[in-house]
Amino acid sequence: MRAYSLSHLVDPELKRSLSTVIVGDRASTATVLAHIGEFDARRLYLPEAYPSMFAYCVHELHLSEDAAYKRIQAARVARRFPVIFEAVADGRLHLTGVGLLAPYLTPENAGDLLAEAYHRTKAEIEELLARRFPRPEALGLVVALPAPSPPGDGQLAPAQVAELVPETPQHAPGQVGTRAKLAPVAAERFMLEVTIGRGTQEKLRHIQDLLGHQLPSGDVAQVLDRAFDALIEKLEKRKFAASTKPRGSVRPSKNPRHIPAQVKRAVWERDGGQCTFVSEAGRRCLERKLLEFDHIEEVARGGRASVAGIRLRCRAHNQYGAECTFGADFMRDKREAAQSAAETRREEIEARARARAGAEEVIAPLRSLGFNADEARRAAALCEAIPEAPLEHRVRRALSYFHPPRTSAQGAPSPGSPP
Repeated sequence: MRAYSLSHLVDPELKRSLSTVIVGDRASTATVLAHIGEFDARRLYLPEAYPSMFAYCVHELHLSEDAAYKRIQAARVARRFPVIFEAVADGRLHLTGVGLLAPYLTPENAGDLLAEAYHRTKAEIEELLARRFPRPEALGLVVALPAPSPPGDGQLAPAQVAELVPETPQHAPGQVGTRAKLAPVAAERFMLEVTIGRGTQEKLRHIQDLLGHQLPSGDVAQVLDRAFDALIEKLEKRKFAASTKPRGSVRPSKNPRHIPAQVKRAVWERDGGQCTFVSEAGRRCLERKLLEFDHIEEVARGGRASVAGIRLRCRAHNQYGAECTFGADFMRDKREAAQSAAETRREEIEARARARAGAEEVIAPLRSLGFNADEARRAAALCEAIPEAPLEHRVRRALSYFHPPRTSAQGAPSPGSPP
């Protein structure tokens, strides 16, 4: 076993040794970032049965959650601005500084901003960012918060661990929650510290009132337990059609992608509510979030929604399986097409909402002219085609509902008829 006692070194030797070790550590850190960035970009964690780079770093490389967040974020921003690798390697920039700078770096300001941040402490970089990117001053506000935790309680690092926009959604390392804390305090006992808003507090009080006969004490832990039971029952019903009284046979759907409720229940129970992807080394993915029902044989190739033909996959491994079958480029094009179609639908819905709002604005003036509600609504419908027109023009268009223009025998408006 390697000896770590350095008591035999005299002061000058220890100083030189420490400097050498620090220099080597900086270079190693830059190398680690380069490896993490490349591994992340290639999504090599997927065939190893991990749903994200963060999960791989924590469970396979055994980094702490904090260390994983900071290194993944730094690796991603360094791939966008490679000068960061060199700055970390030679000590001009530390990981906390990279985390602070990450949300502000753009191709236009990166060179200047990074140069100004070199060899600065965390506090100095924060001051630099406040000067260059000032935010509106907040008004004084007094809020009730729990007492501050003592130093060294395992909280996450002070650097901003912002979720960078990855090439695909499953890359994201996740967001750091700093307002809630769940920690074990004794055997089978945990302490939950959380800051809630006024609305949530009112909901909690309401639940306590509703459970007054069953839980007269209003104990928050027992209230939450009951609330969680009710929420779990609702979510399980929506997620995999859980039911205490399942229906018998139902009419089969003509949609080949439809998965019957009884199949969902059976598959969820068989797979244990966990992703079924298994790596070549035999490791099963541990992901229990963002689970999807996946056809073992693709629908395009004749797959059917039977218990034997459906499995649970997390979203990352579901997409990975499709890419392995159909090719990454094909699936990327399909996702982009789906996103474009969704954006088009969203724009159409917003346009219809604006049209309805423009029409409803006309109802009040029509009512003031003596028309009843039914007449006003029918007339206002004519204005949905011109939602951006001034109110006066829309009212005029609505009034034409009651006095349509006279037409000649040929179908054209008669001379002098209103538009």
